[in-house]
Parts: sequence; C-alpha cells; structure tokens
Amino acid sequence: DKMKSKAKHQVCVFLPNKQRLDCSSGLKSRGQDLLSEVLEQLEISGLQIFGLAILRDNEYLFIDLEQKLSKYLGQRWTKAPKMGPSILFLRVQYYLDSGRLIHGRELRLYYTALRQKVLRSQSRQQEDLFFQLASHALQAEVGDFEIQGKHKHYFLPEDYFPSWLIKKRGRNYLLQHSPKLHEELRGLPKREALLEFVKLANTVEDVPVTLYKMRQNKKEQKFSIIFGFTWTDLEHVSFQVSLSAIYIHRRACSVHHIRALTGCRFEIHAVGSLCLPKLVFHSQSALHSALVLKHLRNSHRFTISVRDALSHVRQMEQIQVICHFNLFAEDLSVQESEEVFVDSPDDMLWLAELLSEVSVDGPLVLPTSAWTG
Repeated sequence: DKMKSKAKHQVCVFLPNKQRLDCSSGLKSRGQDLLSEVLEQLEISGLQIFGLAILRDNEYLFIDLEQKLSKYLGQRWTKAPKMGPSILFLRVQYYLDSGRLIHGRELRLYYTALRQKVLRSQSRQQEDLFFQLASHALQAEVGDFEIQGKHKHYFLPEDYFPSWLIKKRGRNYLLQHSPKLHEELRGLPKREALLEFVKLANTVEDVPVTLYKMRQNKKEQKFSIIFGFTWTDLEHVSFQVSLSAIYIHRRACSVHHIRALTGCRFEIHAVGSLCLPKLVFHSQSALHSALVLKHLRNSHRFTISVRDALSHVRQMEQIQVICHFNLFAEDLSVQESEEVFVDSPDDMLWLAELLSEVSVDGPLVLPTSAWTG
C-alpha cells in the first residue's frame, strides 16, 4: 500500500493551443497539486480564468481542486499505468471582456480559446461582428497589412470565420473584403489588436457561455437539453436553454435561486416574476449537479472579485480614447503616442485598490444568502 501511494501516475493536460503537458501525480494527489505542476511547466505564478476539466460523455466538467484526482478519474486512475495516462484539459472557467487584467502567457491562451469559440459560433444574427473579429485577429497575428505582389490571399477564411459564414458569403468574398478591413487597422499594435479581439469576442452571444447537458425528466436515457450560462451583472446570470438545438428559453436569475436538489435534480428560479415557471432539469449524476452548481457559484465569486478592477480599467480606456482624439486633433507629428495607462495586470489591480481603497486580493465579503442551496 505504501508503494502504491508513492507511485507516480502519468497525466496529460491539453491546453487550448493543442499543446500537451506531461505531468505526474501521486495516487492521493489533489487537483491543486496537478495545477501547481501545470503552472510550473507554463512558468507562470497563477491562473485567473482557467480551470482543470475532465471530459465525460462529450462534456467538459471543471473539477474541484481541493478533491483527490481519483474522485474524477475512476478506474483509469487506480489502475494506472496499465490503462495509460489520464487526460485532463485546461479550459476557460471564467470569461473576462478585458484582457488587461490577465497576465501575458495566460492572455495568449485565453485569446487562443476565444479564437476557437468564435470559429464554432452559431450567432448568425451578428454577422458584421465576425468581420471585425477577423480583421483584429489578422492584425494581432500578422501585423500591418502589406500587399505581397500578386499574392493577396495571405490567410485562409477557415482560420478566421465560422463555417456557416464561409458557406453563406463564399471564400472569394471573404478573401476580397477582409484585407480592406485589416488595412484599416494599420498602425494598431499587435497587443492592442489582441485586446480588442478579446473584448469583441465577449460580445458574441454564444462565446462567453459555458454549456452543460441535462435531461428534461429523469426517465430519459439521452440528454435532450443543453443550457448555457453567462453573467449579465454581479447578481444575475443569463441562461440560454435549447431543446434539440431549438432555442426555447432565455432568462436571468439570481445565483442563489439556482439549486441542485436530491442528487440529480437541478432547479432554476426566475427572479422578480411570479408568472415564469421554474426550470427543472435532471443531470446524469449527483456529481454532475454538484460540479455545475460549484462552477456557477465560483463564477459569481470571480465576477465580484474583479468588479472594481474592471470598472477602473474601463475608465482608463475611456481616458485613453479621449487623449488619442485630442492628439489627433492637434495633428501632432509623433507617430506613436505614449500609452496613457499601463498594461500590467498587477498595476491595474494596484490601481483598483488605490482608487477604491479596498484590496482586490483580500477576502470576499458576500451575503450568506448567495451561497445557500
């Protein structure tokens, strides 16, 4: 038994950029132990918006880092190495529309994850937005638009547009018009283009959304419900509920009106409305319900923790716009004006603390009702 407890288990952690990290953990290791090894390999001190997830029934579930890995990996964990390495994924757990609060390496991973979600988006009513996203992605990755002789097609539409948009407009249309939008961003630094992409991507309806599968009733054998949640403000979360891929519900509710009851039963109550019925789902297991509920509540805590920093970043961005406009109006000959604000996440957090006289990293003071079931 002592030998088993000391034995190392191989774990593969896949990143959003498809990179694979080979890690090793003990039989009694917890999620936090594995995350610490991931951080060491990435050479960063911490992750704000990413979490470790398992893939179960074609669905990603974020694990509780305080629990042992054996709780989530089952026989593959206890019988390793005979069954090969266990697999986990580093995925976006919380969405931020401002990349200025995210450290460099994590920001690149976040950008990559958003790029992939944009390509999979089905938000067809926001077609114009995808052209803006493509032009900012090109500026962030290629830099200023340059005509290379006769070779004007310097990108593949499949890498920058959802498949439905390519089918609708045609590849030639995208290859003809996208460079014009890209050229309009000439002079915009790559980092600023990346930050603007992050901001725009979070306005796509189905991008900053986490999806979970549920059943309409507990007797169903297949999952017939897919719902996604995203935060609309500090107190309310918006749910998009689909039945067989058909959009049927969209509502906001308070975080403490979302409950996991009697194991697999999951309830969502609308706030401030007596006419809207509660939504009742059935998950595949008690563990599934518990992890979904924990993700919701952790997302709420995260939203509150970055509230002040986000507010001040947006204020500083407005000041930057005004300053750049004034510089343009005065027709200064300086090619690149000095940044009005700093991009360091640490500096932005410091600014939030200075202006609000509270510590962003300090303990959260939340109403007890927000965490009751």
